[in-house]
Amino acid sequence: MEIPAINLKAIVLVHWLLTIWGCMAWLPSSFAWGNFSVLAVGLWAIAQRDSIDAVLMFLMGMAVTILTDIIHFGIYYPLNDFAVERGRDVFRFSAGMAILNLLLKPVSCFFVYQMYRERGGDYNVNFGFPSVSRNRDAYQSIDQQDESSTPANPFNQAQDSKPGVRTY
Repeated sequence: MEIPAINLKAIVLVHWLLTIWGCMAWLPSSFAWGNFSVLAVGLWAIAQRDSIDAVLMFLMGMAVTILTDIIHFGIYYPLNDFAVERGRDVFRFSAGMAILNLLLKPVSCFFVYQMYRERGGDYNVNFGFPSVSRNRDAYQSIDQQDESSTPANPFNQAQDSKPGVRTY
């Protein structure tokens, strides 16, 4: 089954709109700062089409904001509804859009990961930690010699010439 190609611009636009609507009533400014800074990295990934780092940073930012959004919802979700009926409707809309934003983030992470792979990223994410590999296909045996190299003359000096005077 072929995975549909989703445009990075569409992902950033949808999350930008849902973040704006989610910030209308009850979420703190830290929610907005976190999500909008990740969306700014998404704009960087859009602007630099060949950058693997931009897409990886956007992917990691989206993954982190999933966790921070859950924490924000758990801490700041009010225990009682707003007293005014109009405020209650705005709260419901804002909460619904913020929750929809959170539910769409894992799907967006999947598509952003596909873009990361298309741009040349590895299948597994490497954080720079050294790893031990048992793959020895790239090594040459000491017993085999290349025909292009001359083992008798390792310094590529002519056979008949005398060594030059050393100056220090």
